[in-house]
Amino acid sequence: MPKIKTHKGAKGRFHITGSGKIMRVKGGKSHLRRRKPKRVRRLFGDTIPLNAADRKRIQRLLPYGVK
Repeated sequence: MPKIKTHKGAKGRFHITGSGKIMRVKGGKSHLRRRKPKRVRRLFGDTIPLNAADRKRIQRLLPYGVK
């Protein structure tokens, strides 16, 4: 049986927790951060769970990472 290829772009952008949740990082954190409020800059460090609408689409791109 042929193997399914992992989408390399999705592999770098998402990671799967032990419980099976798909986590993502917020965009817009690479530059132009000095003018943003301190509270907003602090929130850029967190990873947040992917919403349910996108979950099925990302699961197809990461066939071996999702439980």
